[in-house]
Amino acid sequence: MSAPIVLVADDHPMFREALRLAVGRAVPAAVIVEAGQLSEAADIARTADRLDLILLDLRMPGAEGFSGVALLHAERPTTPILVVSSADHPDIVSRAQAYGAVGFLPKTARLEDIEAAILAALAGERPAPPPAADTDPTTGDMARRIATLTPAELRVLVGVLAGRLNKQIAHDLGIAETTVKGHMTIIMRKLNVGNRTQVVLAARALDIALEG
Repeated sequence: MSAPIVLVADDHPMFREALRLAVGRAVPAAVIVEAGQLSEAADIARTADRLDLILLDLRMPGAEGFSGVALLHAERPTTPILVVSSADHPDIVSRAQAYGAVGFLPKTARLEDIEAAILAALAGERPAPPPAADTDPTTGDMARRIATLTPAELRVLVGVLAGRLNKQIAHDLGIAETTVKGHMTIIMRKLNVGNRTQVVLAARALDIALEG
């Protein structure tokens, strides 16, 4: 079997280095690629011939809440994603898994625990999600709707959540404004809403209160 290819996506160079160390100790032959922003991680996920594991920080620049997990899972639905974050209460853990993560590691985890999680994810192990805190059922339903969006639609949605206008989103993504409008039409249909304001309100299901 060829050496696994692992994407380490975190905006902090020191923590990226810690994750590189964990990957190298767990799988010495692994090929490691890095990203410091969500857009970089998404480009790698979209264009890589193969990607065997993604280690993802929820607070990547360019991400809105759980949008990074949702986007990378949409780009590589068969690639396991391990979320690594400073926030680790049960609701965040279960919601990260709902958007496509196979596991969750707090940034306070021991190096040995990170190594074990990396090996488990590469072996195809999928831990059961922890009990979720009580949440509004509407949020869960909207999360499922958001999970049906394509990568292109999710990128537009992230732009909308960031307060960008269609023209600005088009410039950011390098696409025509008419293409953005077309994506917005599909997004509204999938989210079952009637206008842009309702898209923003509905997509708050992606929100997360991150500390640290």
